[in-house]
Amino acid sequence: MNYRVELISPKDKERLVSRIYTSDLYERKAAIHGTCVKFFTDSHEFKDMWEDNFEPMPDSIRPHARLFAVKAKKLRVRYEPLSKTAIVEGCTYYGAIKSIALALVADFLEDFTSEHRRYSVHGSFVDIGGGRGGLAIIGPSGSGKTTLTYGLLLDRHFSFLTDDWFFVRLMDGSTPVYSSEKNSYIRCDLANMWPDYRNKLKGIREDADKRAVVDVRRLVGGDRIRADSSLALTVLLTRKKGLPILSRLTAKDALAFMLKNDFCNPHQLVRKKEKMQKRKSFFLELFSRAPVYLLNTIESPEQSLERIKKLIENGG
Repeated sequence: MNYRVELISPKDKERLVSRIYTSDLYERKAAIHGTCVKFFTDSHEFKDMWEDNFEPMPDSIRPHARLFAVKAKKLRVRYEPLSKTAIVEGCTYYGAIKSIALALVADFLEDFTSEHRRYSVHGSFVDIGGGRGGLAIIGPSGSGKTTLTYGLLLDRHFSFLTDDWFFVRLMDGSTPVYSSEKNSYIRCDLANMWPDYRNKLKGIREDADKRAVVDVRRLVGGDRIRADSSLALTVLLTRKKGLPILSRLTAKDALAFMLKNDFCNPHQLVRKKEKMQKRKSFFLELFSRAPVYLLNTIESPEQSLERIKKLIENGG
């Protein structure tokens, strides 16, 4: 779903929130990578999906960010950066709501300067196992990120960390990676590509977009769910005729790909110069810490999957 984020002043935010509060709203708090995001909505479906999607945060914890999602005739997304408050009107797609919640955390972490240096990545991550760390898969919409992630998870050598968004800490000598969600919001037609998931997805309650928040343990088993791992390999995805199927990139080339593709993240709330510079510096360092490859997914998903597995077998 495409949308434009309008930056607003604290005064405009207070005016909008006062108007929205005239309706009865559900209020829920989520724990997302150590931050508290408070969610306000007049949608019972969004409230239920939020509760399934994220770990709860005790009500006594003061929120670091706030997200309002209410019904309206026209889609509009407004953001007040000082208080980290996003106001979404007229959105019928839960995927955008949960992505904006994660984007709020990303914006908070970019503004919170500390020695921990934590950042966010719009991408999937699977743990390779055996103490070898894990694989990040990053690509623009439609390049095959979700398909390849769940294709890898058919192999018991891999464990699930996230299929959409993860957090990274840049430390001396290591690059820890952390999951973002309790359960995943996935396409219910996943079994059309990978039939092994068909029985596991039976009975899932779909929303209007043919998606659902699914307990990933149902798909891969509880023993293959990881909350953290470390970066060992990154695969960037593209889907363009005329480009090589697989090529290794330098850190600068990988950064150039990310810049060309808007960091493979349509959910950036603030795009001011200083924010973009922080993202550039982060990805340049991230890509210098482990091998990076560009995979052209114009082949079949099975062929792309085999190429990724060979990269892992060969140690990147």
